[in-house]
Amino acid sequence: MKKQFAVIGLGNFGFYLASGLFQKGHEVLGIDINPRQVQEIRDQVSRAVIADATDLQALKELELEKMDAVVVSIGSVLNSSILATLNVKDMGVKRVVAKAVSNPHGRILQKIGADEIYFPEKDIALTAAQRLDNPNVLDYLPFMEGYSIVELAPPREFIGKTLMELDLINRHGIQVVAVKELVPENVVMIPTGRYLVKDSDVLVLLGPDKALAGLKE
Repeated sequence: MKKQFAVIGLGNFGFYLASGLFQKGHEVLGIDINPRQVQEIRDQVSRAVIADATDLQALKELELEKMDAVVVSIGSVLNSSILATLNVKDMGVKRVVAKAVSNPHGRILQKIGADEIYFPEKDIALTAAQRLDNPNVLDYLPFMEGYSIVELAPPREFIGKTLMELDLINRHGIQVVAVKELVPENVVMIPTGRYLVKDSDVLVLLGPDKALAGLKE
């Protein structure tokens, strides 16, 4: 279903987020105070405008309250990030997502009402650490304290066995929530115990960090 998004701040993170949402078929409004940033993204979003997000009146003219979500992607100037987030919340936007560059920055954004906080550099670094530590880990997403979701290329010992035989849930407390089949391309959600693991599969696992780390052993 097509949704409406606004992205405030069109640096690297904001640029790729806005253009990525647009490529997925959504209506995207890109906003930045820098004319060059606006010009660069103009052909990759529904609409791009030059505006100062710290100016509440300027934002009101854009009718952001009609958006499904507004992302505040200002990271380099903390005061601007905080004030822009506060302005968007005051306008009654139903879902406000904010980019944070540090834990204190994130706590402030949360205190003033941001519904979700992203830490792009931290998340990328943690994913890189997981991949360097275990080459079989293809993607990594923190789920909650002490738990994560990972995409795992099955170890050699998994191939040719059923999920029932592997019994990851009882042995390690790890749930197989999906399998991405690459040949042919297909996604099996909540696979049954009879599913036979192939070398072309990618397992999507949810479990305790310690247990997931132990799979490499």
